[in-house]
Amino acid sequence: FHAPSQGTKERPRRPCLRRASSQMAHPLSFKQWLFRNLSLIPCQASLYSPGLVRNMPPRMTIRIVLTGPNWQTSPMDRYSFLAVPNAPLEAADVLLLPVPREQTVTYKPGTAGGPQAILSASEQLEFYEEDRGWCPLAHIKLRVLQPVIGQPGEPQAEFFRCLFETARGLPAEPLLIALGGEHSITPEMVHARMPAGGTVVQIDAHADYRPTYHGSEYNHACPMYRIRQKGYKLIQVGIRSLSASEAEALFREPGVTTYFDRELKKEEHWQALLEQLDGLQGDVWLTIDMDGFDPSLISGVGTPQPGGLSWHQGLDLLQHLTGNRNIDIRGIDIVEMIPEPSCVSDVMAAKLVQKCISYWGISRGFQRAPANGSQAGIEDE
Repeated sequence: FHAPSQGTKERPRRPCLRRASSQMAHPLSFKQWLFRNLSLIPCQASLYSPGLVRNMPPRMTIRIVLTGPNWQTSPMDRYSFLAVPNAPLEAADVLLLPVPREQTVTYKPGTAGGPQAILSASEQLEFYEEDRGWCPLAHIKLRVLQPVIGQPGEPQAEFFRCLFETARGLPAEPLLIALGGEHSITPEMVHARMPAGGTVVQIDAHADYRPTYHGSEYNHACPMYRIRQKGYKLIQVGIRSLSASEAEALFREPGVTTYFDRELKKEEHWQALLEQLDGLQGDVWLTIDMDGFDPSLISGVGTPQPGGLSWHQGLDLLQHLTGNRNIDIRGIDIVEMIPEPSCVSDVMAAKLVQKCISYWGISRGFQRAPANGSQAGIEDE
């Protein structure tokens, strides 16, 4: 998207999505795929994978170091959602905060590329959100913030202090949606946006309830333990991987409710979860690890596990949370997504961001607001 210069009467246009898609109908060579995806993986992300491309020898192992756009020096308007211009900070109703953190991953690398892949994939979405029957950004003003990026050699505690200060310094009223990056980023944002306490709803394949892992409390296996130590209540959804010590700690912890994945296949357990969400009060944070979904839907995650939520189950949970008039959703994070060549995972994460904005916007009555949101003045081809 490029806005017209001042003085011209030309109206900005979105990229023609269907035309762009038709140009990609033919199979790509490896070289074409590599250069097409350079822009999706920022900050010297490293991929190490056997048989990454279908037509390469299956025993061949390749290592690719991709140096994509520099988050810190690229123009701010290069990073946008749905290819709309960024609203001024003081006018924004929704804030997107990229946090391309990747320091403690233990299996598939690449989650540092998640935020940029989500923003890039959003350009393939329509403005119209079909579940609620409206164009959210016709009425909602959105801004993509400068990303929070660690410095080489920086102590982990210093990075998380900066993340906390960034989240705490943002305006209180807008909905904050953080784009990860690994799951270790959640506790500081929760503490910054909910200093008086509240409830964290966690969609995840893993309990993430270890006090430390690989010698660090900041490991991506530890965020829910850190959150609980601050006194927040915790509702875990879709759990299907945890250690014996985590299981023991959770079973004796009165402030945590855990819904295991297979239990949720039974109607009575699913309804019990929805009723608990409907009964929540006060401040709430929703953290979505994308491996909480069925990996047949989204393969681009760092530590996939069989089972998981369906797409529509995830939307049902979001609907019940945003429809609860007794809670204030102080923020959402979407983490642990890894860009992959099919772009299915990227688009699913981007669509989930759009659903979050739409459902939240309807719950706040934005559909009745003037149509002067971020989409205003843009022709939807």
